[in-house]
Amino acid sequence: MNKEQQWWWPLALDEELGGQPLAVTLLNQRLVLWRDAQGQAVLMSDQCPHRGARLSLGQVHGNAIECPYHGWRFDPQGACVSIPALPGFTPPAGHKACRHPVMEQHGLIWGAVGDAAFAPPALPELPERRLIYGPFDVATSAPRAVENFLDTAHFAYVHRGWLGEAGHPEVPHYEVTHTPDGRPVIEAYKAWQPRATASSTEGGWVTYRYEVLSPYSALLSKQPDDGGPQDSYTIWARPDTDESCRLWFAQYTSDATSTDEQLRDFQVTIFSQDQPVLESQAPKRLPLSGGEVHSAADRLSAAYRRYLQQTGVSFGVC
Repeated sequence: MNKEQQWWWPLALDEELGGQPLAVTLLNQRLVLWRDAQGQAVLMSDQCPHRGARLSLGQVHGNAIECPYHGWRFDPQGACVSIPALPGFTPPAGHKACRHPVMEQHGLIWGAVGDAAFAPPALPELPERRLIYGPFDVATSAPRAVENFLDTAHFAYVHRGWLGEAGHPEVPHYEVTHTPDGRPVIEAYKAWQPRATASSTEGGWVTYRYEVLSPYSALLSKQPDDGGPQDSYTIWARPDTDESCRLWFAQYTSDATSTDEQLRDFQVTIFSQDQPVLESQAPKRLPLSGGEVHSAADRLSAAYRRYLQQTGVSFGVC
């Protein structure tokens, strides 16, 4: 079994899944999400066992999903409950759609395509106000996107006038520590930013804390030294293929003055600066075994790559 099959992965916003099937791609696999009669999410392979048609092209009827090709219906456990061409026929157990584990957490629907030995990442106590931005479809690997989230040296150039400026390109010395299960952490990192938050009107120093949550997710918390609002951000990456991913960013904030639209506009602007640079990187898969050089400013990135090696992740890396 691949290591990726031991993890839960974000699939969609919980509000995206309504009364009809939703097609998703995960780890090069076509999947379908739908809700049963009780409103619970169901995850299946997006392939009818009869003739291979995509179930996501069908419809949900009560407590079953209907194949668009011949109308076969499958219940939330994957059992075939109806074959319209054979009224009164009881389908055998072998006429079963492939079902996968699914759950809802952090405002997202999570799925697994294996044993899912590891639960979705846990979060510490964070501000109650939460906004989720995305999805963003990015033409690069999920590890590349997460490493960019962890990288601080690009602020002065990619986010010039926002999170950094050319006059302050230096990366101060910082120490990388690790959680008991080996995830990299920076407890405190100082950065000068022209506009650290949506409500900022002038530049100032900000203290960052970084924590890798899982192979393809991370948490950033930031506190302006002038006592401004506390913000925490997560990146949730869905590895669609080895060289493409879908991202969501969640913001947990104590900002009581900015509107949802102002907060969203700020974060969308920040990622719109990141995306073209991310998609320009070659190779699209994150190199773990050489091929790119490092400096002391890349301590966290290097620790993240070592963590991926240690966890045995092979998807989206080279």
